[in-house]
Amino acid sequence: MPRRATSFKTAHSIAPSSADIDDLLQEAYLKIWKHAAHFDPGRSSPITWMCAIMRHTAIDAARLKQMPIADFDEALSVPDVSESDDAFDYDLAQPIAIRAIQRLPDQRRQLLSLAYLDGESRLMLAQRFGVPVGTIKTWLRRTLDSVRRDCVEGRTISAATQTG
Repeated sequence: MPRRATSFKTAHSIAPSSADIDDLLQEAYLKIWKHAAHFDPGRSSPITWMCAIMRHTAIDAARLKQMPIADFDEALSVPDVSESDDAFDYDLAQPIAIRAIQRLPDQRRQLLSLAYLDGESRLMLAQRFGVPVGTIKTWLRRTLDSVRRDCVEGRTISAATQTG
């Protein structure tokens, strides 16, 4: 079976609209051309590799079509944060959050910083700390739960001292 027919069938199985298939084929062929140096004949045959690229290209295109895109007028109607009345008291919350984070063990504080301030992926964190990705997810969830509890308790204590 010719390569084009195989690629066409692969694309058609994911994106049944024939109008889109030519665009998908073109995009996939460009990817194949650009990444030809990365082909490893020890891992698969050329047609299998090309079909995998075609399949991934078609899946990416299908996902893009499903993404909700905000209407421009709707985006303009979103209120500006600086214009709205913000009932949150940042001056009160900041020292409570700082105390809650300072109570964390050094490793957990570093984990939060790397994950949420530096943007490291869970995989990168797992490699850095030498543990499975699932463990990193658990540590992050438990650490955030701990900070949240401490903040709520700190807010309650702070409110009680202000009224008392």
